[in-house]
Amino acid sequence: MTYAMERPSALFPPPGLSALLDGGQIALFLDFDGTLVDIAHAPDAINVADGLARRLEALSARLTGALALVTGRSVDNLVSFTGPVQLHIAGSHGGHVITENGSTLRDVDVLPDAVGRQMGRFARENELLYERKAHGAALHYRAMPMLEDKARLFAADLAREHGLETKSGKCVIEIVRPGTNKGAAVELLCQHPPFRGATPIFIGDDVTDEDGFTAANRLGGFGIVVGDRGNTAARYRLSNVKDVHAWLNL
Repeated sequence: MTYAMERPSALFPPPGLSALLDGGQIALFLDFDGTLVDIAHAPDAINVADGLARRLEALSARLTGALALVTGRSVDNLVSFTGPVQLHIAGSHGGHVITENGSTLRDVDVLPDAVGRQMGRFARENELLYERKAHGAALHYRAMPMLEDKARLFAADLAREHGLETKSGKCVIEIVRPGTNKGAAVELLCQHPPFRGATPIFIGDDVTDEDGFTAANRLGGFGIVVGDRGNTAARYRLSNVKDVHAWLNL
């Protein structure tokens, strides 16, 4: 089943999940922060609802396994909050992709140590939060929004020096390996069962999720943006995390 690539000026809620399933096999690609859990003042301050992992596993079973978490968090960091979970996971913006049984589909090289050292030093000198990841390095400026431009310039220069790329999110700038994005993760997973041949639906709230929306569009599916952010490739909109849970019947 293929959906038209319409871009209405006002985005409405998507059709119900049961109705979509009646139309054929679908695959769900779910962002985590801002989509399944509310954004917090720091990455480690999120509140994950009790039993969320088990409910996601049950939803995955309903989709014959065609559900993946696609997040900027590393796989290990995500699991530290959800607990062990048998789901496909694309962590680090798709730099590390594993199947529900733990097999690796993609694992990009870690960043040079020099990048982490310089990011950490810049964060200390400017009272920013540095988040070290296995496949990336992030500066969070939520507590110091006036330093956004300075942080972005620093990260862009550092990335260029090492042949890397930057990704921007809500009050965060991250350095990653070239080609590391959520759209590439969707395309990779859609080459493999149980995603192959299913209509992809990507749900996310941030700028980094736009790659996922675009990939879903290209593969005959669509995106659902969470919140009131404009200029999106998503076709539908849900207002908040609570509405996402309700739409997914979690």
